[in-house]
Amino acid sequence: MPNNEYYMEMEEQYGAHNYKPLDAVLNKGQGIWVWDVEGNKYMDCLSAYSAVNQGHCHPKIMDAMVSQAKSLTLTSRAFRNDQLGLFYKEICELTNSHKVLPMNSGAEAVETAIKVARKWGYKVKGVEEDKAEIIVCANNFHGRTITIVGFSTDPTARDGFGPFTPGFKVIPFGDADALEKAITKNTVAFMAEPVQGEAGVIIPPDGYLKSAREICSKNNVMMILDEIQTGLGRTGRMLAEEHDGIESDLTLVGKALSGGYYPVSAVLSNSEVMDVLQPGEHGSTFGGNPLACAIARTALKILVEEKLIENADEMGKYFITELAKINSPHVKEIRGRGLMIGIELHKEAGGARRFCVELMKRGMLCKETHEHIIRIAPPLVIQKSDIGWAMEQIEPVFK
Repeated sequence: MPNNEYYMEMEEQYGAHNYKPLDAVLNKGQGIWVWDVEGNKYMDCLSAYSAVNQGHCHPKIMDAMVSQAKSLTLTSRAFRNDQLGLFYKEICELTNSHKVLPMNSGAEAVETAIKVARKWGYKVKGVEEDKAEIIVCANNFHGRTITIVGFSTDPTARDGFGPFTPGFKVIPFGDADALEKAITKNTVAFMAEPVQGEAGVIIPPDGYLKSAREICSKNNVMMILDEIQTGLGRTGRMLAEEHDGIESDLTLVGKALSGGYYPVSAVLSNSEVMDVLQPGEHGSTFGGNPLACAIARTALKILVEEKLIENADEMGKYFITELAKINSPHVKEIRGRGLMIGIELHKEAGGARRFCVELMKRGMLCKETHEHIIRIAPPLVIQKSDIGWAMEQIEPVFK
């Protein structure tokens, strides 16, 4: 049986070096657990960046996928299919949305929202053609297309990829006054993550999103929330905006929308914004295909029927409380919302990567971000006993 090294050497030889993964070659997953080709077992504490909230290889999603794959997989949007309308209805009812535009990847959903907001700005708000501005936040992560990296503040994401798309203004995250000052007559939208995931699980001050909602409403600016990581139960609510009791004008979801089985994303919106699009102005061959819709419908049902959102809230609070008990000279701060948790280390700790390597040796797969932060985001099916086991691995590594 080939070992980890065998597969890693092939990746290095034939693949682009655009990732730096930990050195475990995985070939099996179930619930919160994954196994590598050598038979080593690990607790997955990244959930494929929150794409497998329902747990690895959930049997009900697999059954839905196999069943649909046997009957019809793709029609393109040139023709209708019997799964699309059902998906629209069910996700709208779950998220209190009016209209849906389905895509495949999260980055495609972000690009869709940008296009829709600009179109709305010109056709409804009356912004002068080609003058539309969208306000975004520093340290954002919305994807890796040229337009998106153009308004990133991460040098790694930007360097060597210009020239960039104009029309974006960057302000500090969590600063409602900065948002109000940045708005002009040409502002069509404000886009933010409710919790900044890639930046290191950065949670804004209490009341920030509520203030931002009020500022956007007052100035006739569309509020876009990128819930591709935070949505679908991750923070202990169906959508993270619920923590602040608000509703955005456009909400972006993806990742867990398929439970890890297939790339599915969507822009959820009100009718006023979405109705600016006419046939031929935007689309995707695979967006809204019957296989994707059947999978997404089942993935959403599981979140509700198996009470994974409530579990994320309860287990997240418990996990954060247990992590806060660690007395370590390396740990600067523990923060999180639901099962979206960040451990920030002191710069003197020597970087987060080495801790992730040590945790891997003890059977936990975590991911470092921004050099000094470790993210912990297990599937939402995790139980107290699992967290107890995880703490037995974490404590000695940090002490």
